Amino acid sequence: MQVKAGAGRFTFRGNLRDTRHGWLRLTPAYSLHLVRELVARRTRADLPVLDPFCGTGTTLLACSELGVPCDTLELNPFLVWLARAKVARYDPAAVRQAQALLETAARRALASRASCEWTPPLHNIERWWDRATLCALSRAWTAIQGGDLSPRARDLCRLAFCRSLVGVSSASFRHQSMSFAKPVTPTAARARARVASLLGESMASLARGAALPLPSTRRRVVQGDARAVAQALGGRSYGTVITSPPYANRMSYIRELRPYMYWLGHLSDGRSAGELDWRAIGGTWGQATSNLVHWRAPAAARRGLSSLVRSIAQESAVLSRYVERYFVDMAQHLASLRQLVADGGSIHYVVGNSKFFDVVVPVEELLAAEMKAAGFSRPRIERLRKRTSKKELYEFAVSAAG
Repeated sequence: MQVKAGAGRFTFRGNLRDTRHGWLRLTPAYSLHLVRELVARRTRADLPVLDPFCGTGTTLLACSELGVPCDTLELNPFLVWLARAKVARYDPAAVRQAQALLETAARRALASRASCEWTPPLHNIERWWDRATLCALSRAWTAIQGGDLSPRARDLCRLAFCRSLVGVSSASFRHQSMSFAKPVTPTAARARARVASLLGESMASLARGAALPLPSTRRRVVQGDARAVAQALGGRSYGTVITSPPYANRMSYIRELRPYMYWLGHLSDGRSAGELDWRAIGGTWGQATSNLVHWRAPAAARRGLSSLVRSIAQESAVLSRYVERYFVDMAQHLASLRQLVADGGSIHYVVGNSKFFDVVVPVEELLAAEMKAAGFSRPRIERLRKRTSKKELYEFAVSAAG
């Protein structure tokens, strides 16, 4: 199947100009325009939509804007908070509260003789921020934490801070995976001014999105494991699944999220980061990679993936187990999901294929086969776009009927 014309609408870039979708972008975001197309084509409009890999809440927010009921599931506590914040209702009083406190935070950041206050225990934190920038952030954060705010106003302040801390960091999110630019140390005055300016700019952008009302409809974010989605969601029935699971490309979402999670208190050390990543499908940060050394797949999984796994194992036994575990986890997820999708419903998964050494992993084909094995019918694959990485890598929509 050929790539469709105008495939740019299927990338995260289409989200940046749209309301709350651009509030806090992460590298693994996908297109709200694709979500809208799939929502419009759903066959069981009498039942809610489900996204079992919520991430930044793209499906949830797109459905909320359309007045379509939607439930989501997410393992990462920071992403649970982010998705809930994106679809919350913000009255003018909450916006004014947040604006006032962020003005105070900006003044604290600008203070020329103030010392550093609390900073998170993020490993190699100097790789993210020079000393003057870090101290300005620390003073702004202390002001935000100490403010007497309503829950919605506090969410806006934290969102503004998250946008700012990445905006002044050495990290770059312009690639498929995060990277670090060569550090350029600004003067102390310039560092303080950048933090203060970004806090104000971020709040102005957030206020515009917060002022746009969302229709009254059911929207729910549940924290839980996608491998046991039926248990986490209590046996509810859904007509359409629209989601984008982690890709089988050994890109850790924990690595991308660490600065936010440490500042907001969701992580306190590297071990807890690795433990959370091990629980996530496709996780490979820290302890998760070490655990792969001892992990072994069930015999049934080995039969289905043996040739592919053997080819990768010739170069790396750990990476071969990573690929194998990814598909074992996805098969477990789909088997659990089948209990929730109503007859006549449909599922849609945005995924990318992968390449390890010289071995191309046909994720879309393997996922379609797993859908069929789980009891879904008529799996089909649509190639959406060429990804901006290796020439063999594409993004696909893999769909099937309930």
